[in-house]
Amino acid sequence: MVKLEQPSGARAARKMAVVETVGSVLRDKGNQVWHIAPTATVFEAIAEMAERGVGALLVVSGDVLVGIITERDYARKVILQGRSSQHTTVAEIMTPSPITTTPDQTVTQCLVVMTRRRVRYLPVMENGSLTGMVSIGDLVNAIIKTQAFTIDQLQTYISADYPG
Repeated sequence: MVKLEQPSGARAARKMAVVETVGSVLRDKGNQVWHIAPTATVFEAIAEMAERGVGALLVVSGDVLVGIITERDYARKVILQGRSSQHTTVAEIMTPSPITTTPDQTVTQCLVVMTRRRVRYLPVMENGSLTGMVSIGDLVNAIIKTQAFTIDQLQTYISADYPG
C-alpha cells in the first residue's frame, strides 16, 4: 500500500507525492521475523541464514530484541580473526542494541539512517514489540515501485485526451 499525500488547491494533482512507509513495505513483503538466541553458535546462525535465504538474523532473548547478527559480522569477527564458528556464540559477535525503526517511518527516512549509520538491516518495532525487519534491498525495491507508479501516472496524464 502506498500512502498518498494530496495537497489541496489548484496545483494538487501536480504536487501529489507518493510516500512509502515501512508498514507498507512489510505488508508487501511480509513481516516474518527470523531470529536466533544469543546462546546459539555462529555455525547455527549461518546455517539458519542459509536455510532462510537471508543475510541477517535478529538475536532475541525471551521476547526481547538484544542484537542482530549478519553475514558481515561472521566474515569480520569469525573468519578474519581465525575463530571457530562451531565454538563461538552469537552473543560474542552480534551487534548489540541494534538501531530500529517503526512502521510509520518513511522509506526515505530509513535510507538516511542506514546510510549515516552504515547498517543494512532495521528491525521494526511497534509498541515495544518486534513486528518485522527491513533490509536496504527492501527499501530500494519500494523506491523502484514508487517511481514506476509515478511514471505510469505521468504517462497517463500526458497522453490523456481532453475535450477541446
